[in-house]
Amino acid sequence: MIINPILPGFNPDPSICRVGSDYYIATSTFEWYPGVQIHHSTDLVNWRLTGRPLNRASQLDMRGNPDSCGIWAPCLSHADGLFWLVYTDVKRFDGNFKDSHNYIVTAPAIEGPWSDPVYVNSSGFDPSLFHDEDGRKWFVNMVWNHRSNSIGGQPKHPAFAGILMQEYDAAAGRLIGKPQNIFKGSSHGLVEGAHLFKRDGWYYLTVAEGGTGYGHAVTMARARTLDGPYELHPDTFLMTSKDEPDAPLQRAGHGQMVETPDGLVYHTHLCSRPLPGTRRSPLGRETGIQKCVWGEDGWLRLAEGGLVPALEVEAPDPTTRKQPPAPVTRRFDGAELPEEFQWLRTPVPERIFAMTGSALRLIARESIGSWFEQSLVARRQEHPDFRAETTLSFSPEHFQQAAGLTHYYNRHKFHFLAVTWHETMGRVLTILSCPGDWPDGRLQFPLDPPAKLPDDGPIDLAMEVDGAELVFLWKTGGGDWTRVGPVLDASVISDEGGRGEHASFTGAFTGMAAFDTSGDAITAEFSRFDYIPMDT
Repeated sequence: MIINPILPGFNPDPSICRVGSDYYIATSTFEWYPGVQIHHSTDLVNWRLTGRPLNRASQLDMRGNPDSCGIWAPCLSHADGLFWLVYTDVKRFDGNFKDSHNYIVTAPAIEGPWSDPVYVNSSGFDPSLFHDEDGRKWFVNMVWNHRSNSIGGQPKHPAFAGILMQEYDAAAGRLIGKPQNIFKGSSHGLVEGAHLFKRDGWYYLTVAEGGTGYGHAVTMARARTLDGPYELHPDTFLMTSKDEPDAPLQRAGHGQMVETPDGLVYHTHLCSRPLPGTRRSPLGRETGIQKCVWGEDGWLRLAEGGLVPALEVEAPDPTTRKQPPAPVTRRFDGAELPEEFQWLRTPVPERIFAMTGSALRLIARESIGSWFEQSLVARRQEHPDFRAETTLSFSPEHFQQAAGLTHYYNRHKFHFLAVTWHETMGRVLTILSCPGDWPDGRLQFPLDPPAKLPDDGPIDLAMEVDGAELVFLWKTGGGDWTRVGPVLDASVISDEGGRGEHASFTGAFTGMAAFDTSGDAITAEFSRFDYIPMDT
């Protein structure tokens, strides 16, 4: 069976593509660098990260992008011997404008090399590229109408003004002809995330609707001609959990169809798993997949029946087994950062970290939560319950210097166990916590007074997250682990924490951070990082 979600942790807006017997899924990365995650599978059951193609300044620079901006909803396709990746770089979130710039990059193989981007347009986000049977290419994206009361965090239907389509001339690298608004969506509203495909003389369109919260859905329509008119699916939706608050997979929507070599049909979708008894999803929007069947009426429906996505789905090969999760132990003794780690916004990583051969060295820059140059290297939280550990060597000289272990979502949602310096106590351990204080991002200091540390030597730091509860621990040398500080609210490190639903689109990370607001750029060295799932 396929066990959902197939890509656990922050992996939203899945665009799926098959080339021969290989399947690829591209997901949004927002402000995390490098941009776009691409996973590979040969069985739809087991997936591995195969790369992040937007990895240099000529392709992507997100310094200054607000939280939950950056790379929205990529589309991955294969045609003419090339992989085509379409993506949006969103530069503004709040207010009536989005400033969403759309680009295309190509590569001869999924591993690259990926080209420099071709700019396409800025009329809206969630772009997609459709390769028609006659060789023509069509660029679609939702069109954003700023002439409404659509304020960031509270989306209103008028701002989502429909799906715009225009022909793309690949040789010239530009759009040609006039854009057409081919689909205004259903009465559910908030139409976005469009993907086109063709079957039996019909052009089918799947879109995301309802906003990427608990009213999310995949809506389906079809037309005999590419520019419509498009008629709605008899059920309107292909899948949604909006009317099933107890379904294990919530917020289902925004995905794409794929066909196996044997003609079986599957459809990806984003989803979330709220903590029990809450409407908070620390793991963010994850990727699931559902088996579908074509009805005699020419419409696609879930093979399980109904509209609600299932946790377990029949795989193309019923003998395939899901590989169980295992602890990931990293010793930073190589030349490359391990693949699961990312950083924030900057295309100049050498300014914020280096691999020394024995450690990950963070070069402390701006404050934790900065939108420009923040020294934070982290990996996704992929399990509701986990433990993370690291070993830190750090010698701060004053209170503006700090380094340590963090549970991080964005500038106003994080907990940070930090080694720093105190005027009378010397080297100490403190906790900087920002439990959802938007928009000000005021800190709380739940460890008061700080805990005295030895004057020198490495410090082991750990966090344990059990659903909605987080505790920090520390030790030195061969000593025992000691809990430090109170139980903290881990549920706020979630999509819905703080500012609330529709305002944050990534997911919880755990990792290493350092800042030096004096500008001295002190360094901190981390020799290891262990991530241990506790709910397997």
